[in-house]
Amino acid sequence: MEKEVAIITGAASGIGQAIAIALSERNICTILVDKNPCTETIQQLTGDFFEHNGDINSEAFIDEVITNTIKHFGKIDILVNNAGTCGRSSLETMTLEEWTRDISTNLQSTFLFIQKVVYPHMKEQKYGRIINISSISGMNGGAISEGETVGRSGPAYAASKGGVIALTKWVAKEIGFLHITCNSVAPGATETGITKGVNYEISNQPINRMGQPSEIAAAVAFLASKEASYITGQVLAVDGGLYM
Repeated sequence: MEKEVAIITGAASGIGQAIAIALSERNICTILVDKNPCTETIQQLTGDFFEHNGDINSEAFIDEVITNTIKHFGKIDILVNNAGTCGRSSLETMTLEEWTRDISTNLQSTFLFIQKVVYPHMKEQKYGRIINISSISGMNGGAISEGETVGRSGPAYAASKGGVIALTKWVAKEIGFLHITCNSVAPGATETGITKGVNYEISNQPINRMGQPSEIAAAVAFLASKEASYITGQVLAVDGGLYM
């Protein structure tokens, strides 16, 4: 059987690294995309891979990733839009530069990757799985801070992740007839570099602990599978039961 091919953005560490490992364990060829070297991820892969280092805010770089993926593997079956930034400035102090960074990295790059992977590649093969990593912040506006802003994900992060969720649903309606699904996984408080040093209030969660990247990756792997062929436009919260 011909191996599937997956593009994973933000694959150098954290959730993206865990997703790349999980897909590789399922005999899927992984295209690792990150501004930083994916050395630690590569050491844990069990299958074929290709690495691209660059800025996903650059349309030219996105074109390069897709062109080289088609050149080396001939197709793209799975797209995981995971790369992201998280500014923690308050509404009062956030600068336009900070706002633009989160909106561009989290939302604009997701749009561009989807557009350029679907047309023409997934459209021509009439098959594909798109999974966008959003966040509980995109569903509930982020944690209640009670006047404290340090550590709380900022308004640009919440807005961008909410946008990812809306985009996911829009795309699902647009391309379902092509046998391409588009879903989102929304992590809650998860132990990654982005959350390091942040004190999350998790005592009120039904599962009162931090999540692990591997738990997010397991949800992504399911949505990327053929078994998930009748699931689209959904947001799967992996959050210890916080949002229900």
